[in-house]
Amino acid sequence: MERLQKIIAAAGLASRRRAEELIATGRVQVNGKVVTELGTKADPSRDHIRVDGKLLQGAERQRYFLINKPKGYVTTVSDPEGRHTVMELIPRGERVFPVGRLDYMSEGLLLLTNDGDLANALTRAASRVEKTYLVKVSGKPSEASIEQLRTGVMIDRGRIGTRPGERSASGKGRGKDRVMTAPAKIRLVRDAENPWYEMVLIEGRNRELRKMFEEIGHHVEKIRRVGYGPLVLDVEPGKLRELDLQEIEALKRAVQKKKPASSIAGRRAAQTRPSGDGRPGQNRADRPRSSAPRSSGSGAAAKQTRGTKSRGPAQRKRGLPKRGQ
Repeated sequence: MERLQKIIAAAGLASRRRAEELIATGRVQVNGKVVTELGTKADPSRDHIRVDGKLLQGAERQRYFLINKPKGYVTTVSDPEGRHTVMELIPRGERVFPVGRLDYMSEGLLLLTNDGDLANALTRAASRVEKTYLVKVSGKPSEASIEQLRTGVMIDRGRIGTRPGERSASGKGRGKDRVMTAPAKIRLVRDAENPWYEMVLIEGRNRELRKMFEEIGHHVEKIRRVGYGPLVLDVEPGKLRELDLQEIEALKRAVQKKKPASSIAGRRAAQTRPSGDGRPGQNRADRPRSSAPRSSGSGAAAKQTRGTKSRGPAQRKRGLPKRGQ
């Protein structure tokens, strides 16, 4: 016997959280009876489970995909406004769903799976799995302003609630609830009139990066996620690949906090090099290989094969763009 929401998630119909919503709103039946209690258990091999009147099929093989989300796509299964969704980029017949979010104008690494347990573990506040971004901002923030971001700033809460260990307060002037962001690792990776920064966050608040820079008076022009826990962005925009077994196990360890999630499983942990100034994000182990401040190369992208990471010019193209962009 298993919890009903787990059975629905295992069948690839919805995430665990979405399955709970389906149950609570009376859209699930077990042996002809509507079930609304979240603690209900059932036997997927014997009970007839229906969601919106459709008989639930047996559990599907768990699938895990890494996709490079382009700008102009929403990270939802469907969109009431008719915008493009990341599901349009998934092979037909794959019943997976996005883990977490990237806003409409952001791009980069997004994980999709039908593993409800892992998806729920990755997105809950307690996981604290690191997400690595390249961020281009308008104008040059002062070092004092960057230090503010490292230690945490107050931003509008939005739809996301306060997470453990954070402080919240009523915002002055805007009349909205405010919350303190968690400390972030930040380093400059391209110094220019509109510089690029690498930022490592452990949260996933709605438009958090944009709000953080707005608090110090700078507009964010571009956001590209290049790392998610042990995963590194290594496919072209709009493309995807399936995770290999090592990457899946590394993700699960990252959630369980059995090992640091700073590199792909199988790589030797880099020796931590003292930064000299003690600032977060300055140690060698904190710098994802895909986001090194190299100039972009030319040439066709290497053909991706499952579990194989590209190298050379094609890999660098997915990090920082050419100067002037």
